Amino acid sequence: MFFCTTTFWQHVLQWDQYAFEKINSGLANPVFDELMPFLRNSLNWAPLYLFLLVFVLMNYRIKGLWWVVMFLVTVALTDMTGTYVFKHGFDRLRPCSDPGFLDHVRLVVKDCSRGFSFISNHAANHFGMAAFFFVTFRHRFPKWAWVALLWAGVISFAQVYVGVHYPGDILCGALLGLAFGISTGTFFNKQSGFAIFGNQPAA
Repeated sequence: MFFCTTTFWQHVLQWDQYAFEKINSGLANPVFDELMPFLRNSLNWAPLYLFLLVFVLMNYRIKGLWWVVMFLVTVALTDMTGTYVFKHGFDRLRPCSDPGFLDHVRLVVKDCSRGFSFISNHAANHFGMAAFFFVTFRHRFPKWAWVALLWAGVISFAQVYVGVHYPGDILCGALLGLAFGISTGTFFNKQSGFAIFGNQPAA
């Protein structure tokens, strides 16, 4: 039984490394080499985050404030869980810092990110934000709600492309983010009483 379990996880890790190489090296091109490092940098998205928070506060006031609070709670939950439960629990080295795999990595950014690889907090945080936005705004802004999920996916894909995460890190981080985002978004919808967040057609 133990042997079967060990063999299974070995196959999973081999698949993860294979998929990493297909994305990191197999999809390499000059456009992505310029674009992906920009997309993965959270600071570059700060104006968007600020706009979203100001938009909600200005339009929905006190109830909008609770939306902002729950939005920030979602990010805090995904980030702390990713760091203290998974990263410190699994201690998986990043592909760009693993001596046994480093020769297979094409590092597109200047430095290999610090910390462990599993899970990707970028994926967890952004999918958490996107899921929360989707659940709370999907009836009011259906097209933008779907764009939020696509946005999280592109940012997460960039982590693999630049060489700092395995696809498995991204997948599990995305699942964690979705779980928290859907949970906090559903909680907000039930508690807030916002008409625009209810099950009404988009204006």
